[in-house]
Amino acid sequence: MKLASLLAISAVTYAAVDYDAVRADVQNLVRAKQCGPILVRLSWHDAGTFEAKSGTGGPRGAMRFAAGESTHGANNGLDIARELLEPVKKSYPEITYADLWSLSAVVAIEEMGGPKVSWRPGRPDAGSEKDSVEEGRLPDAQLGCPHLRDVFHRMDLNDQEIVALSGAHTVGSMHADRSGHAGPWTARPHHFDNQYFKDLVEQEWVKVDAAATGGASSNSVYVAKGAEVAPGVPIMLPTDVAMLDDLKMKPWVELYAKDQDRFFQDFASAFTKLQELGVPAFHGITNPHSHLKTEL
Repeated sequence: MKLASLLAISAVTYAAVDYDAVRADVQNLVRAKQCGPILVRLSWHDAGTFEAKSGTGGPRGAMRFAAGESTHGANNGLDIARELLEPVKKSYPEITYADLWSLSAVVAIEEMGGPKVSWRPGRPDAGSEKDSVEEGRLPDAQLGCPHLRDVFHRMDLNDQEIVALSGAHTVGSMHADRSGHAGPWTARPHHFDNQYFKDLVEQEWVKVDAAATGGASSNSVYVAKGAEVAPGVPIMLPTDVAMLDDLKMKPWVELYAKDQDRFFQDFASAFTKLQELGVPAFHGITNPHSHLKTEL
């Protein structure tokens, strides 16, 4: 069967879902469970496996299987997010896992006060754990900007998009049993704003052993100079602080610290692009809301 015919069949299937109802159920879930950050992480780790050169990876719900990507170290703890969303999936069996996870992240961002992110259905699911990619495609928080470029440029994302997407660290907390780090990035981990960038720019960051803030002693993190070094304090990761020393990334960090509206605009564009990487239904059909504003 030709690709056009397959896409036509898929379009009928996707159209059968009441996406407004799905949105409403996810909104209620986020409000009840305060689970917005982990839903964003689930979508990002699903989509962030994409490799432009080979066309492999991308958003396709591969973590739902017991083997494969669900066992990768970077995905520790994401079973919590998947289990939270399973009742929604059962209520709307026609929606793909990839669409559900991506839509849930979009809803969570908006519920936490962030920008409205353009979203459209059309992500097919992986058929089995054999469709998983190899481990190591997601960022290692202990490394620097060359590593970030290796990861994001592989997805055909540029330096500006690296910084904009890093702004998702404005929400959420790290957990030692999942990543070896412990603590939130900001003082309000369930509020989506540009505080992450403001803190990066306005504070002086001091490197400490992650064990001092509740993490693993094999890792390093950064705390604000003069702040108490103890579990629960806001911290930054080496990949966060490294952007301040990078000539191409630092200007974007500084811009987003000054201009929340611009951060919201660029984040929404980059996140839309991330969530559509490698999706056959979207090939050649540009999302009109995913254009990045590139001038400083």
